[in-house]
Amino acid sequence: MDCLFCKIINGDIPSYKIYEDDYTIAFLDINPDSDGHTLIIPKKHFKDLDDIDIDTLNYINLSSKKVKKILEDKLKCDGITLLQNNGSIQEVKHYHLHLKPFYNDRKSLEIVKHQKYINNPSDIYKKIKDN
Repeated sequence: MDCLFCKIINGDIPSYKIYEDDYTIAFLDINPDSDGHTLIIPKKHFKDLDDIDIDTLNYINLSSKKVKKILEDKLKCDGITLLQNNGSIQEVKHYHLHLKPFYNDRKSLEIVKHQKYINNPSDIYKKIKDN
């Protein structure tokens, strides 16, 4: 398999691992959005949210609580965003959960809404409910 994350799991590619257990590994993103930007991945290969089983998904969420605590304790961040991508926005096709620390004194991580591209929620609701 030519999966970057599977190679990290197998030790073929080095990583800055900050947490590991029998089912998951958490390591620092090599192209971070903020200090401490971490990825949690299952040791078993799953492509995305449609592919992963519920037990593994739940276990990743349990691991995220542990990793979140590590980041808060060690980096003194003021908040953490959890993010999981699918489809064309997912760069590595191995399920992964991003934990992105936020710091009040710097704006390295900022979510910007482009209001001109966002429809009225009532219109979106109608599209969802009509189908």
